[in-house]
Amino acid sequence: MKSIRFSMIYFQTLSGNYTQGFIKIMNCIKKSALIVMIAMSLGASASVAYAEDAVNSSLPSLNETIAHIERAIADVNNSDFAASNLQIKAARISGVLITGNDDIVKRANAIVIQGQISSKTGDVKQATALLSEALKLYKSL
Repeated sequence: MKSIRFSMIYFQTLSGNYTQGFIKIMNCIKKSALIVMIAMSLGASASVAYAEDAVNSSLPSLNETIAHIERAIADVNNSDFAASNLQIKAARISGVLITGNDDIVKRANAIVIQGQISSKTGDVKQATALLSEALKLYKSL
């Protein structure tokens, strides 16, 4: 009788431990699934935010580049070549960040480089013409 009672108590204890273990495993799986779902939703919303930043990031650099070129043209016309070279250098740096029609951007950047060379040599007419042409291209974007 004692051995039957002992085996019943042992079996109940053993089955209780398995049930508790099963519940713990299920709770762990439930928490893991919840964490994965939250991570996926945050990842999806973050990629949308980055896409919006990529679309809107070109406009400030385009306006910045146009402003630098306009100042460079004014400096070249005043024969202040040191200041114009600084403005052209700043325009080239901000011009790299412009997105849009790649052919126009490449052509405008190349013309700005030619304008910088003309400015360094002191050719006011050619530098002004080249920078004005680059300005027109940038404004067409």
